This record gives sequence, structure tokens and C-alpha cells, in this order.
Amino acid sequence: MPHLSPDHLASYAEVLVWAMRTSRAVPFKNGELVLLRYDHDALPLAEAVYATLMDAHLHPLPLALPTAFMQAEHFGNSSFGQLTFAQPGLDELYKGTAGVITILAPDDLTSLAHIDPRTIAAGEQTEMKAAGVLDRRRRAGLLGSTVCLYPTQALAEASGMDLSEYAERLARACLLFTPDPVAEWKRTRKELAAIGKWLDGLNISRLHLESERSDLTLAPGDKRRFVGLTGRNIPSFELYLAPDWRTVEGVYFADQPSLRWGRVLSDVRLEFHGGVAVQTEAGRGGQFLAGRLASDAGARRVGEFSLTDRRISKVERFMAHTLLDENFGGEFGNCHIALGGASAASFTGPPGELTQELEAALGFNASAMHWDLVSTEARRVTAILPSDTAAGRRRTIYDNGQFLV
Repeated sequence: MPHLSPDHLASYAEVLVWAMRTSRAVPFKNGELVLLRYDHDALPLAEAVYATLMDAHLHPLPLALPTAFMQAEHFGNSSFGQLTFAQPGLDELYKGTAGVITILAPDDLTSLAHIDPRTIAAGEQTEMKAAGVLDRRRRAGLLGSTVCLYPTQALAEASGMDLSEYAERLARACLLFTPDPVAEWKRTRKELAAIGKWLDGLNISRLHLESERSDLTLAPGDKRRFVGLTGRNIPSFELYLAPDWRTVEGVYFADQPSLRWGRVLSDVRLEFHGGVAVQTEAGRGGQFLAGRLASDAGARRVGEFSLTDRRISKVERFMAHTLLDENFGGEFGNCHIALGGASAASFTGPPGELTQELEAALGFNASAMHWDLVSTEARRVTAILPSDTAAGRRRTIYDNGQFLV
């Protein structure tokens, strides 16, 4: 049985090209270069995207991503020189790239479980240096990009489903069962933008998250906005901002499992003081968590705060991949924070103005890591609004899994 029908593949491809276009500040021109990066198992979707890019008069360049076996060999069976080898020509290629579409289809979720995380981090640092060229093009408005998921047996087994059910739920999450998926994504983008505009208009001083096992406060910070559906991820139902990391105080608990580098992390408890996670616990994967939090100075700090409305999201259960799980709807929606680097998309000014010096002054966290930790508990989020009193005014903005617009 095919993972996705030909019609769904064609619709998915149209959505991805739309998302890539949406994420770019300037329109695409005929003949511009688009990198089409894909895992081996995602070949059917990669071919559909290739055809759609050709129809759009763009130049697709297909690039196969390393398999799980190749990754294990690269990180686990390499000399230091091999591990830190920089692929020649990438800088030149990236300087001429107008768009990137990445299709993830992991064929093994545990292949890196036996490898020292410090080794993987060292290898990824080399990759990030070249990726910095793409990030600079993105901030200049010259790059559009999106990333998506293709159903695989490994994902289905990790989430407790058979492959046909997983594929169906993924297609539903990407709105592929609607008569016109691109039109539905445009409608969703407009809906999220309206909620984000309402939140920005409240001029929130601080946010207070309360659930059974979380009690966390933080300040959005200066020159911030809530961000929703930029096109950089499909699906995307969340509204997020990059808070001032220095203001984060209290306890955050993530009950949803997280898979990273072949490890499973679950029931994570983080206690923040002065913006830093000073105490950490995990029901599973605690040693791995501790190692990652020691990876750089920003790894113990918050780079993102996000809320998803259960009425909007079409992700209905655990899907064993952050790309979907960070958009979980379910009974109570979700809240998640990301430890590590902050997104420049939350900055209200032109992205090019957000220099490293300004990031530091505004409290945008800097880190090589970005790790989303998701809570699906029932929660209330209260905004403390400016007023003439020292305590300020309080208004509930999110409860029972939905925004209270």
C-alpha cells in the first residue's frame, strides 16, 4: 500500500512550494535555484516536488540526505579530520540558492544511540558553519525554505501505529484531505496572524503559565512579536515568540516524549532562576539531557515560548517527530519551550538589523542547540498587562486548550 496516494503527493508538493514561497521576503523569479533535499524513503514526494518546481519555472537541484547507516558511520566511525571535514563548494552553492525544500523520512530513529553526543555536536558544528550562509540570505530576505515529514515504518513504530494509519494522520495534519490544501493553509495563516496581532496589541509585560506540574513566568521582551505559519515548517499551527531569556523564572514540565540523536527523553522537569535552568530532571534520558545542556552557554536558556490552539491544529496524537509533535492539538492543545537558540522571526524590525550585539542587548538567546520540549497538560496562560498599579492588570489569554481572543 503506498504511503500517500498520487493525488496527495501532488497536493503535498504544491503546499511545500507555496510554503517555500511564503517564507521568502521577496518573490521568486523564473530560473532561480532551489535545493531539494530529501531522505531516500521520501523519493515519491521528492519527485512530485521536483515536477512542481519545474512547472514553476524554477531550477530544482536534488540532493539526497545521508541515510541512518551513513550518519552512524560518519559520527561513529570517523577520524577527527573526517568528522570536521567541510564539503567543498557549499559556500558557493548556498550563495546562489533562492530556496530550500527539505523532506525528512527517517529510516531508523535509534542508529545514533550508541554514539557520544559530544561527537555528534562536533560534527554538526562544521555543518552549521556552511548553513550560516543560508541564514544570512534568509535574514536578507533572499532565501525561502520549508521542511516537512514523509511517513516511514520507523516513525510509525515509534508512535505506536501501523504505517497506513501514520500516513493518514500525517496527511490530515498537512490538510491534504481538504478540497484545496493550499487555500486551506492560506486561511490558517490568516487565522493565526489575527490571533498574533491581538496578542501583540495587548502589549504584554509578562506571561504566567500554570498547569499541574508547571509554574513559569517570562517576559516577551522589547521589539518582539508573536509568529505563526511563516512557511518554514509544514505543518505549522503554533504561535510562538522568542522571549527575553533573562526573565524566565519557575518550573516547566514537559510530559510529551522527545526523540533526539537516537535517545528518548521523557517527563522533563526544568527549574529556572535568573533565566537559567539550574535544576533538571527527566523520567528517562536524564544523563543525555544533562550532557546537552552543557553543550554551550545558551543551552540552559529559553529561546522560544509557544502555544497551539486545539481548535486549529490537526495533529491529534504523538507522532514521534518534533516537526509534528510541537504542533500537537489533542484535548488541551500544547505549550512548548525551546532550549537554545532564538528565532529572528520574532524580532519586529528588519531581520538584517538583528546583529549579535543587538540580540544580546534584547535578550534573544544564542546557542547552537534548539530543542523543543512539549507539554500537553491542561494549562492556563495569564498575561500581565501594563497599568498604573505596581502589580499590573492580569488577563487570561489561553485556557482549556484555546486562545481567548
